[in-house]
Amino acid sequence: MKIVVLDGYTLNPGDLKWASLSSLGEVEVFEHSSNDQIIPRCHQADIVLTNKAVISENVILQCPQLKYIGVTATGTNVVDMNAASERNIVVTNVPAYGPDAVAQMVFALILQHCQQVSLHDRAVKQGQWTSSRDFCFTLSPLMSLKGKTIGIVGYGDIGQQVAKLAIAFNMKVIITSGREKTGLPDNVTWQPLASLLAQSDIISLHCPLNEATDKMINQGSLSLLKVGALLVNTARGGLIDEAALAQALNQQQLFAAVDVLSTEPPDKNNPLLSADNIIITPHIAWATIEARQNLLNIAVNNVKQFLNGSPINTVN
Repeated sequence: MKIVVLDGYTLNPGDLKWASLSSLGEVEVFEHSSNDQIIPRCHQADIVLTNKAVISENVILQCPQLKYIGVTATGTNVVDMNAASERNIVVTNVPAYGPDAVAQMVFALILQHCQQVSLHDRAVKQGQWTSSRDFCFTLSPLMSLKGKTIGIVGYGDIGQQVAKLAIAFNMKVIITSGREKTGLPDNVTWQPLASLLAQSDIISLHCPLNEATDKMINQGSLSLLKVGALLVNTARGGLIDEAALAQALNQQQLFAAVDVLSTEPPDKNNPLLSADNIIITPHIAWATIEARQNLLNIAVNNVKQFLNGSPINTVN
């Protein structure tokens, strides 16, 4: 059984081991694969693992031995599902491998905004504390989380982890989702999106990107936010109309902290890259070593169960 990993570097830049996958067949791991390399590398493969390398209908048609496509991520938009199903190719993904890691990143971004750690670190190293006449100084207002309201858009595994951390900080928690939720914890309430946006000091996005949610944060929804609110996005960049957000940021209406953009790597002209009042990190919320190890374990087990005739985590 020939197994090809098309773009293994993101999952495993060298600090994990492929041994568990190698025990299942003849494994060839490529750190990256360009579009014109995908077919030659997959042509003789029975099993292909991909993270962002696109498995199009043409790839599927040109790879007659292909029986299984494993996406080493939760989102599966890189695979042509109809073409795979027509050829009876099993497609799997890796759900819920690191909700704690993403929730941790959400609060890293929130705390950076509240405490301005990097700003003050730079100032100290530039000599501003050494030359200060006072025992301490602040360069921007600092904010306590206790009593603040966080609005969580999407209440799956990650949203629920964010809510737990927010409760630990004694925050008020409002959630919204595709349909009204019942049976919530006593300190969590459901509100429709417009109400959540208007009431929240911090909004954190945790919903999938689809036709209903594409650019759900736009000029209209941004106008509902409190002045000075913080918008956090660790989900998908396409949830936000980036031009509208950049305009609101530059008008000093709000703050933002995002780990994702609509195109990754971003175009150098992305308006958020030069906007005021924003923290941007390069899609790393998912990437703790523990989360990546868990992802690899689940991906390998997906392959193992397929080979045993009992596929799990199938998406087609």
